[in-house]
Amino acid sequence: MIKFTVNCKSKHWPARVKKIKSIIKRILKFKKDLKFRQAINYNCNIILADNNLIKKINYKFRKKKQSTDVLTFVSEIGKKKIKKLKICDIFISAEVIKKDAKRNNTTFYDHLTHILIHSFLHINGFNHIKNKDYYQMNKKEVLILKKLGIINSAFK
Repeated sequence: MIKFTVNCKSKHWPARVKKIKSIIKRILKFKKDLKFRQAINYNCNIILADNNLIKKINYKFRKKKQSTDVLTFVSEIGKKKIKKLKICDIFISAEVIKKDAKRNNTTFYDHLTHILIHSFLHINGFNHIKNKDYYQMNKKEVLILKKLGIINSAFK
Protein backbone atom coordinates (compact mmCIF):
# COMPACT_ATOMS: atom_id res chain seq x y z
CA MET A 1 0.00 0.00 0.00
CA ILE A 2 1.22 3.48 -0.87
CA LYS A 3 -0.05 6.44 1.13
CA PHE A 4 1.04 9.98 0.47
CA THR A 5 0.52 13.39 2.00
CA VAL A 6 1.34 16.77 0.53
CA ASN A 7 2.51 19.47 2.93
CA CYS A 8 2.96 23.06 1.81
CA LYS A 9 5.83 24.94 3.50
CA SER A 10 6.14 27.83 1.05
CA LYS A 11 4.09 30.63 -0.47
CA HIS A 12 5.06 29.31 -3.95
CA TRP A 13 2.89 26.20 -3.72
CA PRO A 14 -0.64 26.64 -2.28
CA ALA A 15 -2.44 27.18 -5.59
CA ARG A 16 -0.67 24.12 -7.04
CA VAL A 17 -1.44 21.52 -4.34
CA LYS A 18 -4.59 20.11 -5.94
CA LYS A 19 -2.87 19.61 -9.31
CA ILE A 20 0.20 18.08 -7.63
CA LYS A 21 -1.96 15.50 -5.85
CA SER A 22 -3.51 14.63 -9.21
CA ILE A 23 -0.04 14.24 -10.78
CA ILE A 24 1.09 11.96 -7.94
CA LYS A 25 -1.98 9.74 -8.41
CA ARG A 26 -1.26 9.49 -12.15
CA ILE A 27 2.39 8.57 -11.50
CA LEU A 28 1.48 5.93 -8.92
CA LYS A 29 -0.57 4.07 -11.54
CA PHE A 30 2.87 2.90 -12.75
CA LYS A 31 3.94 1.51 -9.37
CA LYS A 32 5.33 -1.66 -10.99
CA ASP A 33 7.58 0.40 -13.26
CA LEU A 34 8.64 2.41 -10.21
CA LYS A 35 9.48 -0.87 -8.43
CA PHE A 36 7.11 -0.37 -5.51
CA ARG A 37 6.70 -3.76 -3.79
CA GLN A 38 3.50 -5.25 -2.43
CA ALA A 39 5.36 -6.63 0.59
CA ILE A 40 6.07 -3.09 1.78
CA ASN A 41 3.78 -0.34 3.06
CA TYR A 42 4.91 3.12 1.95
CA ASN A 43 4.15 6.40 3.71
CA CYS A 44 5.36 9.22 1.46
CA ASN A 45 5.42 12.79 2.74
CA ILE A 46 5.84 15.27 -0.09
CA ILE A 47 6.98 18.58 1.38
CA LEU A 48 6.59 21.55 -0.96
CA ALA A 49 9.42 23.81 0.15
CA ASP A 50 11.15 27.01 -0.85
CA ASN A 51 14.85 27.51 -1.59
CA ASN A 52 15.67 28.59 1.96
CA LEU A 53 14.24 25.46 3.57
CA ILE A 54 15.70 23.04 1.03
CA LYS A 55 19.09 24.77 1.28
CA LYS A 56 19.11 24.31 5.07
CA ILE A 57 18.16 20.65 4.77
CA ASN A 58 20.73 20.08 2.01
CA TYR A 59 23.43 21.52 4.24
CA LYS A 60 22.32 19.68 7.37
CA PHE A 61 22.21 16.24 5.76
CA ARG A 62 24.53 16.50 2.75
CA LYS A 63 26.88 19.36 3.76
CA LYS A 64 26.10 21.21 0.51
CA LYS A 65 25.54 24.97 0.82
CA GLN A 66 23.11 25.30 -2.07
CA SER A 67 19.50 24.74 -2.91
CA THR A 68 18.49 21.80 -5.08
CA ASP A 69 15.36 20.63 -6.86
CA VAL A 70 14.59 17.63 -4.64
CA LEU A 71 15.85 15.77 -1.60
CA THR A 72 14.60 12.28 -0.84
CA PHE A 73 14.97 10.57 2.54
CA VAL A 74 13.88 7.01 3.30
CA SER A 75 13.62 5.15 6.61
CA GLU A 76 12.73 1.47 6.78
CA ILE A 77 11.00 -0.26 9.66
CA GLY A 78 10.60 -4.01 9.59
CA LYS A 79 9.06 -6.43 12.05
CA LYS A 80 8.47 -10.14 11.64
CA LYS A 81 4.69 -10.32 11.82
CA ILE A 82 3.80 -7.10 10.02
CA LYS A 83 4.63 -5.71 6.61
CA LYS A 84 7.84 -3.76 6.26
CA LEU A 85 7.25 -0.01 6.30
CA LYS A 86 9.11 2.68 4.37
CA ILE A 87 8.69 6.23 5.57
CA CYS A 88 9.72 8.62 2.83
CA ASP A 89 10.19 12.39 2.96
CA ILE A 90 10.49 14.19 -0.36
CA PHE A 91 11.38 17.90 -0.22
CA ILE A 92 10.83 19.84 -3.47
CA SER A 93 11.81 23.46 -4.25
CA ALA A 94 9.37 25.39 -6.47
CA GLU A 95 12.01 27.96 -7.42
CA VAL A 96 14.49 25.36 -8.65
CA ILE A 97 11.79 23.38 -10.49
CA LYS A 98 10.68 26.59 -12.24
CA LYS A 99 14.25 27.57 -13.17
CA ASP A 100 15.16 24.06 -14.39
CA ALA A 101 11.92 23.71 -16.38
CA LYS A 102 12.72 26.93 -18.22
CA ARG A 103 16.32 25.81 -18.85
CA ASN A 104 15.10 22.42 -20.13
CA ASN A 105 12.40 24.02 -22.30
CA THR A 106 9.55 22.18 -20.60
CA THR A 107 6.62 23.11 -18.39
CA PHE A 108 6.71 23.44 -14.63
CA TYR A 109 4.32 20.50 -14.15
CA ASP A 110 6.08 18.21 -16.64
CA HIS A 111 9.39 18.85 -14.88
CA LEU A 112 7.78 18.36 -11.47
CA THR A 113 6.39 15.04 -12.72
CA HIS A 114 9.91 14.03 -13.76
CA ILE A 115 11.29 15.00 -10.33
CA LEU A 116 8.58 13.01 -8.53
CA ILE A 117 9.30 9.94 -10.66
CA HIS A 118 13.00 10.41 -9.89
CA SER A 119 12.26 10.51 -6.14
CA PHE A 120 9.99 7.46 -6.24
CA LEU A 121 12.78 5.53 -7.98
CA HIS A 122 15.22 6.62 -5.23
CA ILE A 123 12.75 5.31 -2.64
CA ASN A 124 12.93 1.92 -4.35
CA GLY A 125 16.70 1.60 -4.50
CA PHE A 126 17.72 3.41 -7.67
CA ASN A 127 20.62 5.84 -7.51
CA HIS A 128 22.88 7.76 -9.85
CA ILE A 129 26.27 7.58 -8.18
CA LYS A 130 27.90 5.72 -11.09
CA ASN A 131 27.30 6.55 -14.77
CA LYS A 132 25.85 3.08 -15.36
CA ASP A 133 23.32 3.62 -12.56
CA TYR A 134 22.49 7.11 -13.85
CA TYR A 135 21.67 5.77 -17.34
CA GLN A 136 19.59 2.92 -15.93
CA MET A 137 17.60 5.32 -13.73
CA ASN A 138 17.20 7.86 -16.54
CA LYS A 139 15.95 5.15 -18.91
CA LYS A 140 13.29 4.19 -16.36
CA GLU A 141 12.29 7.85 -15.89
CA VAL A 142 11.91 8.40 -19.64
CA LEU A 143 9.83 5.21 -19.98
CA ILE A 144 7.38 6.33 -17.29
CA LEU A 145 7.25 9.89 -18.63
CA LYS A 146 6.35 8.52 -22.07
CA LYS A 147 3.60 6.38 -20.54
CA LEU A 148 2.26 9.59 -18.99
CA GLY A 149 2.39 11.30 -22.40
CA ILE A 150 5.33 13.54 -21.51
CA ILE A 151 8.04 13.66 -24.13
CA ASN A 152 10.72 16.32 -24.00
CA SER A 153 14.25 16.38 -25.39
CA ALA A 154 15.62 17.21 -21.93
CA PHE A 155 14.44 13.79 -20.65
CA LYS A 156 16.21 11.70 -23.31
